[in-house]
Amino acid sequence: MRYKMIALDLDGTLTNSDKVITPATKAALFQFQENGGRIILASGRPTCGITPLAEELELENYGGYILSYNGAKVVNCENNQLMYNKTMSLELVEELDALAKKHKVNIMTYEDKYIYTLDKSEPYVNVEQQITKMELKEVDNLAKAVSAPVNKCLMTGEPEYLMEVEEKIKEEMGGRINVYRSQPFFLELVPKNIDKAESLDSLLEQLELDRQHLIACGDGYNDLSMIRYAGLGVAMSNGEEGVKEEADYIAPSNDEDGIADVLEKFVFFAA
Repeated sequence: MRYKMIALDLDGTLTNSDKVITPATKAALFQFQENGGRIILASGRPTCGITPLAEELELENYGGYILSYNGAKVVNCENNQLMYNKTMSLELVEELDALAKKHKVNIMTYEDKYIYTLDKSEPYVNVEQQITKMELKEVDNLAKAVSAPVNKCLMTGEPEYLMEVEEKIKEEMGGRINVYRSQPFFLELVPKNIDKAESLDSLLEQLELDRQHLIACGDGYNDLSMIRYAGLGVAMSNGEEGVKEEADYIAPSNDEDGIADVLEKFVFFAA
């Protein structure tokens, strides 16, 4: 096969509107793996929030990978080997905690199976909890709640106001971290120079593969770097217009088995 790996965003790409993998998409992905292909689940979710889908697709049996925190961490599902890991210091988390309080938005971070947050009743925290299925813990200070440097923090708030906060945080952090919105109500805070393409490049180098061997599929702006990077960059028809403009191919939507369509056209038919 020309394409040996496929990197898949989850929400809006791999899973449909009900947050499940449809039977046709699942069958196509198992066929890809049976033919020697490997899957990378690439998401802004924490690792624990991706693991159930990795288990559903049996990535541990086929040598697949979890790329979590928008690229800050990559794990080999077969042996749990850490392939890539970038973190923010607890001092930096303390600073972000203070900025969240200053701008009156909520903030959260992750450790083990827990989401630590300043306000667990905030509506968008509950959106994240429903997506990841992790346990919420309310704390007074994020940096004191976790035991080690973290891969990501996430600020949440009403979209219009969070847009204003995004610009203020970028200015106040002075380029020391990456700041961007993955959803109108989610403001991602990750280590500097982290995105999905950066960690995919590191992984492929370790595997002695070229990016021309990679298909990358996504729907949001946090998928744009990997769509540009991959040998075949795919945007879902339900994706952001700016993302679709950059893609090599626009697949049917996540509710129309778009991933199965990509594999049929560019892997199975081509083989």
